[in-house]
Amino acid sequence: MIGRLRGKLILKRAPQLLVDVNGVGYELEAPMSTFYALPEIGAEVLLHTHLVVREDAHLLFGFASEAERGFFRNLIKINGVGAKMGLAILSGMSFDAFARCIQENDVASLVRLPGVGKKTAERLIVEMRDKLDGKSEISLPRPADAAPKADDPLADAVSALVALGYKPNEASRMVRGVSRDGLGSEELIRQALKAAAG
Repeated sequence: MIGRLRGKLILKRAPQLLVDVNGVGYELEAPMSTFYALPEIGAEVLLHTHLVVREDAHLLFGFASEAERGFFRNLIKINGVGAKMGLAILSGMSFDAFARCIQENDVASLVRLPGVGKKTAERLIVEMRDKLDGKSEISLPRPADAAPKADDPLADAVSALVALGYKPNEASRMVRGVSRDGLGSEELIRQALKAAAG
């Protein structure tokens, strides 16, 4: 099992990453909470990883902290929540907001996340309640103040939201709703996800 990677960040295009570790390029997928904490391209990065082995693929997921990876692992243990939905939950809602939804039985906020229906939201509330008891002070990494600029931030933001599970029309509408000159793709994604959750 691959539990951690340290290497040079070669590519970051949400939700995909490419990390060079001694000449071997590892492709990973990461939630937006991890993207906000990433250094610039070419810098060294340390990611805690989770490997999913399927019949047709081996998928590697990267996280900025062990707490974030632990939260992801608890999510994917729930029936009906796969790795893609786990990434969408981590991308669309902070740990604190998620904990509040669980404690307050807030199904409505959870169903705003892509791929989360009413039954899945109810299952999340029931099954995560015991795991969150006494842990609500844990928080995931916060977004960085400055987001690097991309060649086409709007297209990159829409593409990232589609990769996180939103329909293309919905992703485009979300990005247009927060689009302002000078914002990088990561900031557009963060604003769009924040608007969708709020």
